[in-house]
Amino acid sequence: QVQLVESGGGLVQAGSSLTLSCATSGSVWRVDKMAWYRQAPGKEREYIASMAFSGTTNYADSVKGRFTISRDYAKHTAQLQMNSLKPGDTAVYICNADGVEYYRGTYYLKGGPYWGQGTQVTVSS
Repeated sequence: QVQLVESGGGLVQAGSSLTLSCATSGSVWRVDKMAWYRQAPGKEREYIASMAFSGTTNYADSVKGRFTISRDYAKHTAQLQMNSLKPGDTAVYICNADGVEYYRGTYYLKGGPYWGQGTQVTVSS
């Protein structure tokens, strides 16, 4: 089974930077798309950024110019570099992976989307 684990969250002051990481596990061979979402208390889950296998990136307007998504294709990981953080960025940040190709024993499988448990980011004013 494929699992995603986020790391790098924490408590920072407004204007600071933080880098989140998302690691995959489960004999992953290839991942089509990796993305980041966030969910603040009492709010819907919000799309933040994604990166396709081709390298094409997309960002929500709320983070464009401040956040950068990147991937390590060999390790099947994703990072989210967050600059100029604002109190409004406070949320649980959740990693997403879709089109995941992996091995289970002698079987070659493809599935998704998969979600991580999230990592808390708190930005104080």
